[in-house]
Amino acid sequence: MDNLKIEFTDRAVSAWGGLKLMKEVINRSGILSFLDKLPLPYPGSNRGYSPKVIIEAFWVSIFIGGSRFVHSDWLRYDSVLQRIYGWKQVPSQSTYSRFFHKFNWKINTEVFVKLQHWFLNQLSFNNLTIDFDSTVITRYGDQEGCQRGYNPGKPGRVSHHPLMAFASKLRMVVNAWMRPGNTVATSNIEGFLSETFEILKDKTVGLVRGDSGFYSDKVLKWFELRKLKYIVAVKLFKTIKWEIQSIKNWMEIIPGIQIAEFTYIAHDWKQERRFVVVRRHIKQRPKSAGKLLLFEDELPVWRYSVYVTNLNLPCEHIWRMYRDRADAENRIKELKNDFGIENFCLKKFWATEAAYRFIMVAYNLMSLFRHTVLQTKTQPTLSTLKFKCFALGSWITTHSGKRVLKLSVSGRKRAWLEGLFSKARDIDPPFVISNA
Repeated sequence: MDNLKIEFTDRAVSAWGGLKLMKEVINRSGILSFLDKLPLPYPGSNRGYSPKVIIEAFWVSIFIGGSRFVHSDWLRYDSVLQRIYGWKQVPSQSTYSRFFHKFNWKINTEVFVKLQHWFLNQLSFNNLTIDFDSTVITRYGDQEGCQRGYNPGKPGRVSHHPLMAFASKLRMVVNAWMRPGNTVATSNIEGFLSETFEILKDKTVGLVRGDSGFYSDKVLKWFELRKLKYIVAVKLFKTIKWEIQSIKNWMEIIPGIQIAEFTYIAHDWKQERRFVVVRRHIKQRPKSAGKLLLFEDELPVWRYSVYVTNLNLPCEHIWRMYRDRADAENRIKELKNDFGIENFCLKKFWATEAAYRFIMVAYNLMSLFRHTVLQTKTQPTLSTLKFKCFALGSWITTHSGKRVLKLSVSGRKRAWLEGLFSKARDIDPPFVISNA
């Protein structure tokens, strides 16, 4: 090893040749052509970048691991990747900042409602289950919308409190809003719900689910007026605890887990609703979720979860249907860990929201790749895909007057990648998404 010499070469080499797969998916989806139909802000001079180039380069910088705008400069040094995507030049950090700062509430609403509606209509998938969730994004500056509010990870720190709606089986984002950190889950919830179902106006929604942040009479009424079936987790107020304490007939569904139900009408409600209660024995199920309830006549031996629903199915089915909502938490984790939603933050609030919502579109494109090209039962995260598919040493040569992308791959992986490229070139909308 001591005799290993170091030499330099002028040959342009990329570590990301596998992202040619994503270029095929982006092209076949038709999303770049659709961007031309949207009211995107254009540069003030003829020398400025096309919005399509800025957006696509932003997506690719995320795909290769960028989690801040400064990371976009990585693309400026990768001439092979630039040629794969057909960019003559790559935007700089300041270009992204200027571009996103041209967005406002009106542009965000017009662009992303139309874009998400169009994208979901490219999928031949119906009868959706929609999961509503919110999260907290801690901030460390004085950007607009950064306020002190509920922040379990960093109490007292300023934050944003975004809302999200996911299509469960598709593992895609339907809608997403950035909100100030001092808002609660139900702040302007009617506006978010209306916009979400405007996006879904050509789809059938079979079920909506939400965590306890969405437990309110106005949310449940909104669902009921539109004849939507729902399951929403319940906040364990005192009155709910009293109802639980009065339950005498519990049914054991599996060892250590019991279930029951009751009907209840709160003092400010106008109708009675159905509640399903699940309790898990602490010793038999030490890792189970739920809240400890302290009753006067017993020590806490159970963890409790409660759901309100307008479904007429057996209690056990309600519980199992709601458990699938946990996948929304996995989507949020991946968006934070691999797509950088916590870090792409700008001075102006609507600029931050525009970047945030374009990240959601990048997530949907990656999910489309997983469904139509990878076609595996389990959907790997972006970090896994980078290792398996995208991080491939590559360079471009010319053979018989044609440019050829050379990928440094050996053994059986060659045949596997050839299969992926073949699938990527053959996909066409409407994309068939399996429900298996």
